[in-house]
Amino acid sequence: MDNSNIKSTFVSRSSTPIRLFVTAIVLMALWQAIVYFFDMPRYILPGPILVFSKLIDNHQLLFEHSLITITEIILGLFSGLLMGMLFALQMLLFKPVRRWLLPVLIASQAVPVFALAPILMLWFGYGMTSKVIMAALIIFFPVTTTCFDGLRHTPIGYLDLAHTMGANKWRQLWHIRLPAALPTLSSGIRVAVVVAPIGAVVGEWVGSAGGLGYLMLQSNARMQIADMFAALIILALFSVSLYYFTDQLLKRLIPWHREQAGH
Repeated sequence: MDNSNIKSTFVSRSSTPIRLFVTAIVLMALWQAIVYFFDMPRYILPGPILVFSKLIDNHQLLFEHSLITITEIILGLFSGLLMGMLFALQMLLFKPVRRWLLPVLIASQAVPVFALAPILMLWFGYGMTSKVIMAALIIFFPVTTTCFDGLRHTPIGYLDLAHTMGANKWRQLWHIRLPAALPTLSSGIRVAVVVAPIGAVVGEWVGSAGGLGYLMLQSNARMQIADMFAALIILALFSVSLYYFTDQLLKRLIPWHREQAGH
């Protein structure tokens, strides 16, 4: 890599946090302007200053509930990724399984995942398990479909060369199909990272004893709208941070895809 590429890469990486900071400042200013010019009451839309004061005053309570939700999101994310990749591998390697699983996978999307939340509460209780399953289910479809598409669209030339060199199907899977599927799978992982918090929070709304979703419901019932917005801001910051971390990690793990895309 020459000096110009190194410099452009450094500038790009360092400018991302700056763009995020500037965007946050602009959104806060717009939020404050709406509250001021439309004279919004606090129980409808509290101002950012009031919300940030709640973040400071209730930091211990928010931290405790944030740990619950973050744990649910991360566990659900890993569970959904593992389950989706296993299903994709089964559909690739075993054609009879594919004939049965693919229609079931498509039909499962006809049922809104959110409608399953009360059933999961009934089966697994109000603890963390039901929220983890909810987060895993909501990311299962995009991970499975992107992984399966990447695995089955491996360039034929690579497979023919591996077959000529005597590689069996398991070596072809590990050394050729899986690396070739990573760029497509990475798109599914990015989608999963974005929607996993939705599954966890919806599960907390249906029934829970802790978490940011639970705290938001309790604050809404008591008309403590500033506290509800404080929990929402924490959830948004974590979601953005998780997506940014995942995006940077995937770019490092799949450098050949970045080079092909011209990044």
